Amino acid sequence: MLGEEMETLKSKITLPETIEYKSLYGLGPAASKVYQMPRGLSIGGYGEANANFFVGDNEGPDKKRDVGDLARFITYIGYKFSDRIILNSEIEYEHATTSTTKSASSGSVSVEFLTLDFLLTERANIRAGLLLMPMGFINEMHEPTTYFGNLRPEVERRILPSTWRELGVGLHGTILPGLTYRTYVTNSLNAKGFSKSDIRSSRQNGNRALFEDFAWTTRLDYTPMPGLLLGGSVFWGDTGQDQLFAGKEIAANLRLYEFHGQYQYRGLQLRALFAQGHISDADVLSTELKTPISRRIVGGYAEASYDILPLFFPGTDMSLSPFFRFERLNTQADVPSGFTPDRLQNTTVINTGLSFKPIPNVVLKLDYRNMDGKGPGQIADELNVGLGFIF
Repeated sequence: MLGEEMETLKSKITLPETIEYKSLYGLGPAASKVYQMPRGLSIGGYGEANANFFVGDNEGPDKKRDVGDLARFITYIGYKFSDRIILNSEIEYEHATTSTTKSASSGSVSVEFLTLDFLLTERANIRAGLLLMPMGFINEMHEPTTYFGNLRPEVERRILPSTWRELGVGLHGTILPGLTYRTYVTNSLNAKGFSKSDIRSSRQNGNRALFEDFAWTTRLDYTPMPGLLLGGSVFWGDTGQDQLFAGKEIAANLRLYEFHGQYQYRGLQLRALFAQGHISDADVLSTELKTPISRRIVGGYAEASYDILPLFFPGTDMSLSPFFRFERLNTQADVPSGFTPDRLQNTTVINTGLSFKPIPNVVLKLDYRNMDGKGPGQIADELNVGLGFIF
């Protein structure tokens, strides 16, 4: 009798391992597990750790030190209430601890996204909550097995500030075969967080977010043939949030857009992205923030990789992919008169390396990253090693 009860309990708490890992509704493979569940609780996640060794840095007190980091451990918790109502969430633990150490500031625990999906029809479904902004390749799909290199592309950190989430509601669906969309209304950014190097600190992240200004974000993706993806997205919204800047209220409107393309054929993957943003009232922002805020921020990258292992071991489930990525970005492209642009923010990044997957859910990474700015000073190169997994 006790044995039967134990088996019943075991069957209730044992998580299914037969789920196919595939991207659904714009999310990463592990984040999409809950949509494939028949009912009830779904648990997934990912993690990544890396070590960064700096090459050619200047000696002195500002010299970068070689570091190792448990960068992220993520838990996806989802619940399928019914075939039409689904809760999905991502809880992120960054940098191993929330305590400070002698060598680093504290890590953090954050809700990366939390959404309720109301699946109505193939063409129109409602999504509400803390939303991942549907821009670029990385922001929605940032699991370590889905991109090359230990570090995310600079363009998708500094111009498209992944991981970027805001509070709001919107629609997503499939308009025609191969043509999908996501369109959201959310709180806008907070211009108090703009800087000369990026817009990352303007994200509100669902933490008592100012809702004086709203933003609209929409994305289209088209797959005209298997393996080919073409798409783009746009963000539009004022970011002043009814605050004073240099003694006055301003709109600080941000228009941000990107275009992306990807082609996959057998072991080959090609990927490219271009992003550009326009910020109004940059002169007032520069005065208030005491740093040059550019009217225009711009960047892009191209990337190529090829899985060479099937050439030597046909039929293998393992993969070994050399990759090469070239990036250009400039977050000081149009600084207002009276302010001096920081030319180090006009940056070229060359990243090359290897990704080895002994199984599809686990990746080992090695890459070398060269960064050069146009201004005086030197940006250290990096040799990065790391690992990642999804479950």
